[in-house]
Amino acid sequence: MTSSTLPFQTLRDLLRYAVTRFNTAHLFFGHGSANALDEAAYLLLHTLKLPLDKIDPFLEARLLPEEIDALLAVIERRATDRVPASYITNEAWLGTYNFYVDERVIVPRSFIAELIPERFSPWVQEPELVTDILELCTGSGCLPIMLADAFYNAQVDAVDISAAALEVAKKNVATYELNDRINLIESDLYTQVPDKKYDLIISNPPYVNANSMRNLPKEYLHEPQIALAGGEDGMDLVRKIVAGAASRLKPNGLLMIEIGNERIFAEEAFAEYGLTWLSTSAGDDMVFMLSAEQLQESE
Repeated sequence: MTSSTLPFQTLRDLLRYAVTRFNTAHLFFGHGSANALDEAAYLLLHTLKLPLDKIDPFLEARLLPEEIDALLAVIERRATDRVPASYITNEAWLGTYNFYVDERVIVPRSFIAELIPERFSPWVQEPELVTDILELCTGSGCLPIMLADAFYNAQVDAVDISAAALEVAKKNVATYELNDRINLIESDLYTQVPDKKYDLIISNPPYVNANSMRNLPKEYLHEPQIALAGGEDGMDLVRKIVAGAASRLKPNGLLMIEIGNERIFAEEAFAEYGLTWLSTSAGDDMVFMLSAEQLQESE
Protein backbone atom coordinates (compact mmCIF):
# COMPACT_ATOMS: atom_id res chain seq x y z
CA MET A 1 0.00 0.00 0.00
CA THR A 2 1.19 3.52 -0.79
CA SER A 3 -0.34 6.98 -0.58
CA SER A 4 -0.89 6.91 -4.34
CA THR A 5 -3.33 4.00 -4.12
CA LEU A 6 -5.29 4.86 -0.98
CA PRO A 7 -7.43 7.95 -0.32
CA PHE A 8 -5.76 9.11 2.88
CA GLN A 9 -5.32 12.82 3.47
CA THR A 10 -5.44 13.63 7.17
CA LEU A 11 -4.12 12.19 10.41
CA ARG A 12 -7.71 11.35 11.30
CA ASP A 13 -7.94 9.20 8.15
CA LEU A 14 -4.82 7.26 9.10
CA LEU A 15 -5.86 6.92 12.74
CA ARG A 16 -9.18 5.42 11.76
CA TYR A 17 -7.50 3.06 9.30
CA ALA A 18 -4.89 1.96 11.85
CA VAL A 19 -7.48 1.15 14.52
CA THR A 20 -9.48 -0.94 12.06
CA ARG A 21 -6.33 -2.65 10.80
CA PHE A 22 -5.15 -3.50 14.31
CA ASN A 23 -8.53 -4.80 15.43
CA THR A 24 -8.96 -6.84 12.26
CA ALA A 25 -5.53 -8.40 12.80
CA HIS A 26 -6.47 -9.26 16.41
CA LEU A 27 -3.27 -7.80 17.76
CA PHE A 28 -2.23 -8.36 21.35
CA PHE A 29 -1.69 -5.24 23.43
CA GLY A 30 0.61 -6.04 26.34
CA HIS A 31 3.61 -3.79 25.81
CA GLY A 32 2.39 -0.41 26.97
CA SER A 33 -0.94 0.25 25.26
CA ALA A 34 -4.21 -1.35 26.30
CA ASN A 35 -6.18 -1.08 23.05
CA ALA A 36 -5.95 -0.43 19.33
CA LEU A 37 -6.82 3.27 19.55
CA ASP A 38 -4.12 4.10 22.10
CA GLU A 39 -1.52 2.09 20.21
CA ALA A 40 -2.43 3.63 16.86
CA ALA A 41 -2.34 7.16 18.26
CA TYR A 42 1.05 6.55 19.86
CA LEU A 43 2.61 5.05 16.72
CA LEU A 44 1.28 7.74 14.40
CA LEU A 45 2.27 10.65 16.64
CA HIS A 46 5.72 9.21 17.25
CA THR A 47 6.33 8.62 13.55
CA LEU A 48 5.32 12.21 12.74
CA LYS A 49 7.43 13.54 15.64
CA LEU A 50 4.41 15.18 17.21
CA PRO A 51 3.70 15.55 20.97
CA LEU A 52 2.51 12.18 22.27
CA ASP A 53 -0.12 13.75 24.53
CA LYS A 54 -1.71 16.10 21.97
CA ILE A 55 -3.47 14.50 19.03
CA ASP A 56 -6.57 16.73 18.73
CA PRO A 57 -4.85 19.80 17.20
CA PHE A 58 -3.41 17.63 14.43
CA LEU A 59 -6.32 15.36 13.49
CA GLU A 60 -7.42 17.47 10.51
CA ALA A 61 -3.88 18.25 9.38
CA ARG A 62 -3.31 17.24 5.75
CA LEU A 63 -0.34 14.92 5.43
CA LEU A 64 2.43 14.95 2.85
CA PRO A 65 2.62 11.90 0.57
CA GLU A 66 5.88 10.78 2.18
CA GLU A 67 4.30 11.10 5.63
CA ILE A 68 1.38 8.92 4.57
CA ASP A 69 3.78 6.31 3.20
CA ALA A 70 5.77 6.32 6.44
CA LEU A 71 2.62 5.89 8.54
CA LEU A 72 1.33 3.06 6.36
CA ALA A 73 4.67 1.26 6.69
CA VAL A 74 4.49 1.50 10.49
CA ILE A 75 0.87 0.31 10.55
CA GLU A 76 1.71 -2.70 8.39
CA ARG A 77 4.77 -3.61 10.40
CA ARG A 78 2.68 -3.67 13.55
CA ALA A 79 -0.30 -5.46 12.01
CA THR A 80 1.40 -7.94 9.68
CA ASP A 81 4.68 -8.69 11.43
CA ARG A 82 3.18 -8.32 14.93
CA VAL A 83 6.23 -6.33 16.05
CA PRO A 84 5.65 -4.67 19.46
CA ALA A 85 5.23 -0.93 19.15
CA SER A 86 8.28 -0.25 21.33
CA TYR A 87 10.55 -2.04 18.86
CA ILE A 88 9.16 0.11 16.06
CA THR A 89 9.73 3.37 17.95
CA ASN A 90 12.79 2.21 19.94
CA GLU A 91 11.31 3.59 23.12
CA ALA A 92 9.31 2.41 26.10
CA TRP A 93 7.82 4.17 29.09
CA LEU A 94 7.65 3.19 32.75
CA GLY A 95 5.72 5.87 34.56
CA THR A 96 7.42 9.14 33.66
CA TYR A 97 10.64 7.44 32.58
CA ASN A 98 11.51 6.93 28.92
CA PHE A 99 13.95 4.22 27.83
CA TYR A 100 15.64 3.17 24.62
CA VAL A 101 14.77 -0.43 23.66
CA ASP A 102 15.34 -2.81 20.77
CA GLU A 103 15.11 -6.56 20.19
CA ARG A 104 18.10 -7.22 22.45
CA VAL A 105 15.89 -6.68 25.52
CA ILE A 106 12.30 -7.33 26.44
CA VAL A 107 9.99 -4.33 26.39
CA PRO A 108 10.11 -2.88 29.93
CA ARG A 109 7.03 -3.63 32.00
CA SER A 110 7.20 -4.04 35.73
CA PHE A 111 4.96 -3.78 38.75
CA ILE A 112 8.05 -3.20 40.85
CA ALA A 113 8.42 0.06 38.94
CA GLU A 114 5.17 1.25 40.53
CA LEU A 115 6.65 0.77 44.01
CA ILE A 116 9.95 2.56 43.46
CA PRO A 117 8.74 6.22 43.52
CA GLU A 118 7.35 5.59 47.02
CA ARG A 119 10.68 3.95 47.91
CA PHE A 120 8.95 0.72 48.94
CA SER A 121 7.10 2.40 51.79
CA PRO A 122 6.30 1.24 54.45
CA TRP A 123 8.75 -1.67 54.14
CA VAL A 124 11.80 0.56 53.76
CA GLN A 125 11.47 2.96 56.68
CA GLU A 126 14.64 5.02 56.19
CA PRO A 127 15.32 5.19 52.43
CA GLU A 128 18.11 7.72 52.90
CA LEU A 129 20.09 5.00 54.70
CA VAL A 130 19.93 2.64 51.72
CA THR A 131 23.42 2.67 50.25
CA ASP A 132 23.74 -0.60 48.34
CA ILE A 133 21.23 -2.13 45.92
CA LEU A 134 21.57 -5.24 43.75
CA GLU A 135 19.24 -5.56 40.77
CA LEU A 136 19.24 -8.91 38.98
CA CYS A 137 18.11 -9.55 35.37
CA THR A 138 18.35 -5.88 34.50
CA GLY A 139 17.59 -6.04 30.75
CA SER A 140 17.32 -2.46 29.48
CA GLY A 141 18.46 -1.02 32.80
CA CYS A 142 15.10 0.56 33.56
CA LEU A 143 14.75 -0.56 37.18
CA PRO A 144 18.28 0.36 38.34
CA ILE A 145 17.84 3.81 36.82
CA MET A 146 14.60 4.29 38.72
CA LEU A 147 16.17 2.84 41.88
CA ALA A 148 19.17 5.16 41.68
CA ASP A 149 16.83 8.10 41.22
CA ALA A 150 14.66 7.17 44.21
CA PHE A 151 17.44 6.08 46.58
CA TYR A 152 19.80 9.00 46.09
CA ASN A 153 22.47 7.72 48.50
CA ALA A 154 22.68 4.28 46.91
CA GLN A 155 25.09 2.62 44.54
CA VAL A 156 23.31 0.11 42.30
CA ASP A 157 24.87 -3.07 40.91
CA ALA A 158 22.80 -4.11 37.88
CA VAL A 159 23.29 -7.67 36.60
CA ASP A 160 22.37 -9.49 33.41
CA ILE A 161 23.67 -12.65 31.76
CA SER A 162 23.25 -11.10 28.30
CA ALA A 163 26.07 -8.89 27.03
CA ALA A 164 23.71 -7.64 24.32
CA ALA A 165 21.13 -6.56 26.89
CA LEU A 166 23.81 -4.75 28.88
CA GLU A 167 24.71 -2.72 25.79
CA VAL A 168 21.15 -1.40 25.79
CA ALA A 169 21.32 -0.79 29.55
CA LYS A 170 24.59 1.10 29.07
CA LYS A 171 22.89 3.43 26.61
CA ASN A 172 20.04 4.16 29.02
CA VAL A 173 22.33 4.64 32.03
CA ALA A 174 24.34 7.16 30.02
CA THR A 175 21.20 9.00 28.94
CA TYR A 176 20.22 9.47 32.58
CA GLU A 177 23.81 10.43 33.49
CA LEU A 178 24.07 7.72 36.14
CA ASN A 179 27.35 6.07 35.10
CA ASP A 180 28.90 6.96 38.46
CA ARG A 181 26.11 5.30 40.46
CA ILE A 182 25.09 2.25 38.41
CA ASN A 183 27.57 -0.57 37.88
CA LEU A 184 26.57 -2.87 35.02
CA ILE A 185 27.78 -6.46 35.50
CA GLU A 186 27.66 -9.34 33.03
CA SER A 187 26.92 -12.29 35.28
CA ASP A 188 24.80 -15.41 35.69
CA LEU A 189 22.91 -14.04 38.70
CA TYR A 190 25.34 -13.82 41.66
CA THR A 191 28.41 -15.47 40.10
CA GLN A 192 30.30 -12.25 39.17
CA VAL A 193 28.69 -9.95 41.72
CA PRO A 194 31.08 -8.15 44.12
CA ASP A 195 31.56 -9.75 47.52
CA LYS A 196 29.48 -7.26 49.50
CA LYS A 197 26.18 -6.95 51.35
CA TYR A 198 23.12 -5.15 50.06
CA ASP A 199 20.23 -3.29 51.65
CA LEU A 200 17.93 -4.34 48.79
CA ILE A 201 17.99 -7.10 46.20
CA ILE A 202 15.43 -6.43 43.48
CA SER A 203 14.57 -8.62 40.49
CA ASN A 204 12.05 -8.92 37.71
CA PRO A 205 13.43 -12.23 36.37
CA PRO A 206 12.21 -14.61 33.65
CA TYR A 207 9.20 -16.28 35.26
CA VAL A 208 6.85 -17.46 32.49
CA ASN A 209 6.01 -21.13 33.02
CA ALA A 210 6.50 -23.66 30.20
CA ASN A 211 2.82 -24.03 29.36
CA SER A 212 2.37 -20.27 29.09
CA MET A 213 5.51 -20.01 26.96
CA ARG A 214 3.95 -22.40 24.45
CA ASN A 215 0.90 -20.14 24.19
CA LEU A 216 2.47 -16.70 24.06
CA PRO A 217 0.95 -14.17 21.63
CA LYS A 218 3.07 -13.61 18.53
CA GLU A 219 4.18 -10.20 19.78
CA TYR A 220 6.17 -11.85 22.58
CA LEU A 221 8.07 -14.04 20.13
CA HIS A 222 9.98 -10.95 19.01
CA GLU A 223 11.45 -10.64 22.50
CA PRO A 224 14.54 -12.55 23.70
CA GLN A 225 13.07 -15.78 25.02
CA ILE A 226 15.84 -16.11 27.62
CA ALA A 227 14.32 -13.07 29.32
CA LEU A 228 10.87 -14.69 29.53
CA ALA A 229 11.17 -18.44 30.07
CA GLY A 230 11.29 -19.53 33.70
CA GLY A 231 11.19 -23.30 33.32
CA GLU A 232 8.36 -25.78 33.91
CA ASP A 233 6.77 -23.82 36.77
CA GLY A 234 8.38 -20.46 36.01
CA MET A 235 10.46 -20.57 39.18
CA ASP A 236 13.85 -21.83 37.92
CA LEU A 237 15.69 -18.52 38.27
CA VAL A 238 13.52 -17.35 41.14
CA ARG A 239 14.68 -20.35 43.21
CA LYS A 240 18.33 -19.45 42.52
CA ILE A 241 17.75 -15.82 43.42
CA VAL A 242 16.06 -16.71 46.70
CA ALA A 243 18.71 -19.33 47.52
CA GLY A 244 21.56 -16.88 47.08
CA ALA A 245 20.00 -13.85 48.73
CA ALA A 246 20.61 -14.70 52.40
CA SER A 247 24.39 -14.41 52.10
CA ARG A 248 24.12 -11.19 50.09
CA LEU A 249 21.74 -9.17 52.29
CA LYS A 250 22.58 -6.91 55.20
CA PRO A 251 20.91 -7.92 58.52
CA ASN A 252 17.87 -5.71 57.85
CA GLY A 253 17.94 -6.24 54.08
CA LEU A 254 14.98 -7.06 51.86
CA LEU A 255 14.53 -9.21 48.74
CA MET A 256 11.75 -8.26 46.31
CA ILE A 257 10.90 -10.37 43.27
CA GLU A 258 8.26 -9.88 40.59
CA ILE A 259 6.58 -13.09 39.42
CA GLY A 260 3.61 -11.84 37.37
CA ASN A 261 0.75 -14.31 37.28
CA GLU A 262 2.74 -17.13 38.89
CA ARG A 263 1.67 -16.70 42.54
CA ILE A 264 0.45 -20.30 42.83
CA PHE A 265 3.79 -21.65 41.63
CA ALA A 266 5.71 -19.20 43.85
CA GLU A 267 3.83 -20.24 46.96
CA GLU A 268 4.42 -23.90 46.13
CA ALA A 269 8.13 -23.31 45.53
CA PHE A 270 8.63 -21.32 48.72
CA ALA A 271 6.10 -22.94 51.02
CA GLU A 272 8.54 -22.80 53.94
CA TYR A 273 8.42 -19.00 53.91
CA GLY A 274 5.61 -16.65 54.76
CA LEU A 275 5.82 -14.61 51.57
CA THR A 276 4.76 -11.00 51.92
CA TRP A 277 2.84 -9.83 48.86
CA LEU A 278 3.12 -6.17 47.89
CA SER A 279 0.17 -4.20 46.54
CA THR A 280 0.30 -3.09 42.90
CA SER A 281 -2.21 -1.81 40.36
CA ALA A 282 -2.78 -5.43 39.28
CA GLY A 283 -3.47 -6.69 42.79
CA ASP A 284 -1.54 -8.21 45.64
CA ASP A 285 -0.03 -11.21 43.86
CA MET A 286 2.57 -9.85 41.44
CA VAL A 287 5.53 -9.03 43.71
CA PHE A 288 6.67 -10.85 46.83
CA MET A 289 9.10 -9.84 49.53
CA LEU A 290 11.34 -11.77 51.93
CA SER A 291 13.48 -10.31 54.70
CA ALA A 292 17.09 -11.24 55.41
CA GLU A 293 15.92 -12.63 58.73
CA GLN A 294 13.46 -14.98 57.05
CA LEU A 295 16.04 -16.17 54.56
CA GLN A 296 18.74 -16.72 57.15
CA GLU A 297 16.41 -18.65 59.47
CA SER A 298 15.80 -21.20 56.72
CA GLU A 299 19.47 -21.93 56.13
